[in-house]
Amino acid sequence: MDTSFEEAGAAPSAPGPTTEPPAAEATTGGPGGATGGADGAAVGRVAAAPASLSPSRAGDFMQCPLLYRFRVIDRLPEKPSEAATRGTLVHAVLERLFDAPAGERTAPRAKALVPGQWDRLRESRPELAELFADDPDGQRLAQWLGEAERLVERWFTLEDPTRLEPAERELFVEAELESGLRLRGIIDRVDVAPTGEVRIVDYKTGKAPRPEYAENALFQMKFYALVIWRLKGVVPRRLQLVYLGSGDVLTYDPVPADLERVERRLRALWEAIRRATETGDWRPRPTKLCGWCDHQAHCPEFGGTPPPYPLPLRVVGSDGVEQGRMGAD
Repeated sequence: MDTSFEEAGAAPSAPGPTTEPPAAEATTGGPGGATGGADGAAVGRVAAAPASLSPSRAGDFMQCPLLYRFRVIDRLPEKPSEAATRGTLVHAVLERLFDAPAGERTAPRAKALVPGQWDRLRESRPELAELFADDPDGQRLAQWLGEAERLVERWFTLEDPTRLEPAERELFVEAELESGLRLRGIIDRVDVAPTGEVRIVDYKTGKAPRPEYAENALFQMKFYALVIWRLKGVVPRRLQLVYLGSGDVLTYDPVPADLERVERRLRALWEAIRRATETGDWRPRPTKLCGWCDHQAHCPEFGGTPPPYPLPLRVVGSDGVEQGRMGAD
């Protein structure tokens, strides 16, 4: 355990604002994850061109441009999943635990928070009731809650919350790059050492990736580090991924050159998103993850048809000159 951040208080230099985002960012990703995001409005709002980028939506576009369109532009609804919802529940428990005095942050207390946080989550998101609609005797729900408790308990083998005083929890951050690209997201935890070094911590309820996939896992953390750097002029000392599913901790110490590469990658990604938005050319990218996608009925790869494109299109001729605009129909 890195002791340089233990017993760190909420120093004045803690990065970023504390305001909540206008739309909830999904803190747990993967197949069946939550709909929407810090850069995507809720289902039912009028379609609008993307205005910002979060790690989740950047990951969507890199995985499949059509998935990005369905989530950000079309705002198609998605069914809640047990795995993603369990992740959200565990995050809420770990956030709330730090409300207690240091000496009371124990595993039994954390496990005792699970039922209450589940009730709060269901109140804020009524659609979650369908997760266990076919479980009249409550056995599946009890098993699911037990799995959440075990994940919470495992966290105590990886970090000692009695020796931590996070500067921020569930911190919404937003920064605009010189290129005009606006980055935003929510960081699970920010620790600030007495000497001023910043550590960004993210909880994952799945298992740690194999070493060859570690770079992809760190993309989200480098994204957050870039935002903090642009906001405060400080490169975080450490990025830390805590994998509760396997009991592993992945750490990385970034340098400015790392974050500059991420910034260039994001600029190129945003340019690709801008072109797709203007032309309506959102091509599917089939992978093994397609089996978990809620949008197969609308995907050409599965014989489906996307809904009418809700934004104006820019038609460009062979000479590159704009030829006019036409509506979604």
